[in-house]
Amino acid sequence: MNIQLNLQHAISASLLVLLAACSTQSQQAGDNSTVGKTLTQAAVAPEQLLNRLTWGNNPSSLQALQTVGPDRYLDQQLRARNAVLPPAIQTQIDAMTISRQPLTDIMRDLEARRVASEQQKGTDDTLRKEYQQELTRLAREASNRALLRDIYSPNQLQEQMSWFWMNHFNIHNGKANVRAMLGDFEEQAIRPNALGNFRDLLRATVMHPAMLRYLDNEHNAANRINENYARELMELHTMGVNGGYTQKDVQELARVLTGVGINLSKDAPRMKPELEKIYFKQGLFEFNPQRHDFGEKQVLGKTIKGRGMAELDEVLVLLSRQPATANFVSQKLASFFVSDMPSKELTDKMAQRFLQTDGDIAATLRVMFNSQEFIASLGKKFKDPMHYMLASVRLAYDGNTIVNTGPMLNWLNMMGQQLNGRQTPDGYALNESSWASSGQMTVRFDIAKSIAGGNPGLFRIDTPAAQPVQSMQTTPAMQVQGMQAAPLAPQPVKAAAQAPQEKPPQPALAASPYVKSWSTKFSPATQTALNQTRTPQEWNAMFLASPEMMRR
Repeated sequence: MNIQLNLQHAISASLLVLLAACSTQSQQAGDNSTVGKTLTQAAVAPEQLLNRLTWGNNPSSLQALQTVGPDRYLDQQLRARNAVLPPAIQTQIDAMTISRQPLTDIMRDLEARRVASEQQKGTDDTLRKEYQQELTRLAREASNRALLRDIYSPNQLQEQMSWFWMNHFNIHNGKANVRAMLGDFEEQAIRPNALGNFRDLLRATVMHPAMLRYLDNEHNAANRINENYARELMELHTMGVNGGYTQKDVQELARVLTGVGINLSKDAPRMKPELEKIYFKQGLFEFNPQRHDFGEKQVLGKTIKGRGMAELDEVLVLLSRQPATANFVSQKLASFFVSDMPSKELTDKMAQRFLQTDGDIAATLRVMFNSQEFIASLGKKFKDPMHYMLASVRLAYDGNTIVNTGPMLNWLNMMGQQLNGRQTPDGYALNESSWASSGQMTVRFDIAKSIAGGNPGLFRIDTPAAQPVQSMQTTPAMQVQGMQAAPLAPQPVKAAAQAPQEKPPQPALAASPYVKSWSTKFSPATQTALNQTRTPQEWNAMFLASPEMMRR
């Protein structure tokens, strides 16, 4: 009891400290020019730099950075595309339905289930429940895959940018059956373009059925105009709310988007021969000229000749090259990586580079990362729930194989940042005031205690015959066996009974020389609170709940 009281007293003091604390021209990422020396010359603290470039620093990331130095490490992260994951993690991902089956097959099967459930409606609810459960299971797989990559991928900047763009092009998982498409949306539209060209990224999102269904453009047709997607395309995806466009521009863009929709069948609809020539279908995406408004349009002062899907490509070029788009995207990137209120000087430089490179995301980021404003901000940016949870798990369980992301998904729900859970298309807020409430800090302390004590749910599979999970060095046979039993159900995961002689991995915090050394740079108040702890578990909890762990 005394230990608990001491811990509660110490953490209360830490929470008070936290709440008080809360009240250059650069080369393009794709070129072959010499890596600069900005970060090296600034002598940035490795753990602070890693806390910004990754989902959270840990010994593995530190080793990678020290091997090449901070500037070359940044260069590698900006160029990174295809990550090699630990075999045990890749095995889990490879076994998922969303990894093994193309979206077209998944959605056609689901549509058949939906039709069958509708035919059974009023007599038996079984098929409807099974249909809904399958939608949720597929969404759960997408969340599992994303979290495993966030924790284990060496390409940490790509993973952060994937989350950033998923939030920027937000799709709520509760709309119709879009939750079954979220895994493919991230895999095919977002991740390949996360550090690439903004126009390519924008086009990939425009042509994905998840976006078209979420924002109702599949219902947008000549003489039945639906402006939902056109409005968000300008307001949230490109130019920003004060980007200089008018309501007339939205209406004209909606006309351009007529006929852009979804076709779940394998066949094209029947149409006149002259329309067949401009009909386009790719996967589930369809441009149906029978539904298109071929009249002339005026978008942002430019005349768009009515000729079919070519209008869409012309408009996407127009939107991506707008100064307002460069400014809006640059400001949002700087808010995510630098501060809630980045300077106009920084965002102007980023926007200039964005326009110079025709939307090169990595080149725009490089300007930001090499700025003195970025360097000065290290250690000061408040962590949103996703950053806090991932940073804690990456540090506490570096080198161990997680087979159950259920606890992590529950923690995100508790903190109010469920993956793809934002109902409105604007995505989650990136500023400190949205996440620094006293209630949020209390929840984070509960999560810190759970992780600090060695949370077995991360290392237990949801089956009565669960096998003990080993570290990254498990044999291939054990890896496959663990994956086959991995939980996919939508409900919170219940930890299965584990063999008495086996213990889940313990968090490598109190016993870690790296973490101990890092903690000596914390404030005197935090160090005093850490020194008052009596057990490794108390020390772990205090460290994870410290004001310093709330910032990156």
